[in-house]
Amino acid sequence: MNRVSIFGRSVEIRPLHRNRTKETVIATATCAPAAPCEDRRIAKSRRALRGALIELMEERGYDALTVNDLCERADTSRGTFYNHFRDKDGLLAVLEDEVMADLDALQGRMQSITLADMLAFRATGRPLPFLVELFDYLCEQSDFLHAVLGPGGDVRFGPRLREAVCENLVQNILHEKYRDNPTVFVEYYVAFYAAAYLGIIAHWIERGCPESSETMARIAMRLLFIKPGESIELQVGRKSDEEKHQEQQVH
Repeated sequence: MNRVSIFGRSVEIRPLHRNRTKETVIATATCAPAAPCEDRRIAKSRRALRGALIELMEERGYDALTVNDLCERADTSRGTFYNHFRDKDGLLAVLEDEVMADLDALQGRMQSITLADMLAFRATGRPLPFLVELFDYLCEQSDFLHAVLGPGGDVRFGPRLREAVCENLVQNILHEKYRDNPTVFVEYYVAFYAAAYLGIIAHWIERGCPESSETMARIAMRLLFIKPGESIELQVGRKSDEEKHQEQQVH
């Protein structure tokens, strides 16, 4: 068989068909796979392993699954797995870190939120755009979050989510004079609402995210300001006396 060079690539000339009048040949290029193809294969394997991890955590719990289980469910070889992850903990850590990195990317928008912003949006019944975006992302990741926050998941991830999202959110909407307040009560206030917000997220995900992100953003805002004995219905475009009083204090 002859080899020639075409556009810098080594090509093998291989006769594939003969007839009585001429020989038909097809040139087949034999070159190294392009990087994009390799990237797609890696991405496909990672998606398969992600799906397998979620399914197995839901079915039998994280502690009970093995690398063999993951590879079998993902239809992936152990060699492929160990090319990218040292063990199942490495796979879980990568997936959790990706979620946390995405949430960190939202921190800039969260840090710009003030109590006045919250009250202004609540008074008009409009959801805070950042919260809508946050719930949009949580919904996109709901299959993974449902598994990792569930009884068969990773008990360490809930506190990470609470600290990265819930505590920072509560801290940012505190009145300026309390944000750097070291008193014990302020610490408990932040811890109380951070745990409550994590509960909202977990409950929503557990139910399959039936409410829209806009509705969840409004619910989250309403629950932050509700007082014992007040109506627990969402109120759109209507200010209570308490809201008016809070706005006067802010301004």
